[in-house]
This record gives sequence, structure tokens and C-alpha cells, in this order.
Amino acid sequence: MKLIADSGSSKTEWRVIDDQGSIHQARTPGLNPYHISDENIRKELWESLIPRLKDNGLDANLVKEVFFYGSGCVPGTASDRMKANLETVFTKAQAEINDDLLAVARGLCGRENGIIAILGTGANSGVYDGEKVTEKIKALGYILGDEGSGAWIGKNLLALYLRGELNPSLSGFLEKRLGQDQADIFEKVYRTPHANRYLAGFSRFVFQHIREPQMYKLVYDGFRYFMEHNILRYSGSSQMPVHFSGSVAFYYSNILRQVAADLQIRTGHVVEGPIAGLTLYHKQ
Repeated sequence: MKLIADSGSSKTEWRVIDDQGSIHQARTPGLNPYHISDENIRKELWESLIPRLKDNGLDANLVKEVFFYGSGCVPGTASDRMKANLETVFTKAQAEINDDLLAVARGLCGRENGIIAILGTGANSGVYDGEKVTEKIKALGYILGDEGSGAWIGKNLLALYLRGELNPSLSGFLEKRLGQDQADIFEKVYRTPHANRYLAGFSRFVFQHIREPQMYKLVYDGFRYFMEHNILRYSGSSQMPVHFSGSVAFYYSNILRQVAADLQIRTGHVVEGPIAGLTLYHKQ
């Protein structure tokens, strides 16, 4: 039995391919080793994933292979930790750990070459040759980079609001939604875990008010910066299609495609997540 995971900072999509070739699915919170301890990784696996497998009539002891793709799973300590945690829970399985960029590459490109990009809670990009990611520009995370991501959109929305630059009607709507003062916002951004998730949560507010020129411009500018400083820096950007994955790319796909067209970038697939294609890749 094969277990496949596509894990972002906010959620993890799981697929199981049983011995008859049937596919089962589950969803748990995100498992980014940079943001969550080993103890909490195992806790989420035991308390969130294992019960969902049981609900599908699946025995965790029958899992022989785990293919885990996750944000923060760069080669080295982070990947080693994730592998150890998975093999502690799934004692009869061998785990293979890759970053979320390879998940998008395999899920959207299969064995064809292309440029891949992630725009979800965070942002990332790279060039795929049909087997591996050959070029990659550092995304830098939600504090130093991740332009165009959900966290970036939320961060810039809050900056407009707190500086008094947000459209008055939008400011009123946001104030009602927040239900908290500036000190509470600072506490969540600077002192509590998962600040990137907190910031990305405001992307929904922007989406709900996307007809407002200020909100449209916020998203457009984020996507344009991301493409100018990431996609256009790849040598094959004028020849290869660019495939996008992530909730932000998917829900703002009209703006995304407009920015790409303005920059003469050829857009390929735009999906909310690569798990369907990734499952097919491993099933084959």
C-alpha cells in the first residue's frame, strides 16, 4: 500500500493507493518541519491521519511506501526529521521525502519539462526537466519573500489597514472581521506560532472584495513582482509553459493569467493542488 502526501504550511492532502489500485483520500493540517516540532508532527499523524485511514477501512500497518512532498522539506535536517517521524508512525514503511516543488513538477508536468510555481500560503518556483528540478530561485519565506502568496497578500493588506491607507469602506469591513485591536494583531504576527497561516487567512477577505480597485491592484502587484523576480529570471521562461499550483493561484487565476499575459509568459495548468496528478504519477 502506498501513502502519498502533498503538504503545505496550512494543510496536507493525503492519498492512499491500496493493493487493488483503489484510491482513498484524507486531509490533515500542514506539516512543515520548520514550523512544527517532531512531537507535534507525530501527534498530527496519530491523531489526525491514522483515524481517517481507519474510517476508510485501511490498516496503517499495511503501508509499505510513503512519498511525502512538503514545504520546508529541503534536503538535510528537515527532510531527515520528517523521514524519521513518518517511519516511527508507519513502522513497516520506507519513506521518501521531497519538497513541495517536486510535487508540483511531477503532478502537473509528469515527465515533460516546464517551469513550475507555487502560490499558496507561501510561494516557490523552479525549472523541471522531466525528472528533477534543475533550477530554483530562493523563495525566502514569508518574512523576506514569498511575494504574491497568501501570507504576502495578508501582510500587505494589514499594512494598508494599520497605516490608515486602506479604502475607508474596506477598512470598516476589515475592522468588523478582525474584532481585535492593533496589539492583538502584533501579538499574532510577531509572537505566536504559524504567523504565516494567520496572515494568509486574510487572502479570503481580499478575494471577497476583489472588485475594489485597491484589492485588485494589491493582488496584481504581488503576482507581477513574483513573476518578474522569479519566473522571468529562468533562462527558459520564453520557451516553456509555466504551471501554477496553490489556492492563491487557483482562486485568483484570472488576475494571474492577466499578469502572465502582460509579461508575455505562457501559462500552462493552474490548479489548487497537485495531488491528483501526483497520485497518477505514483500509480503508474
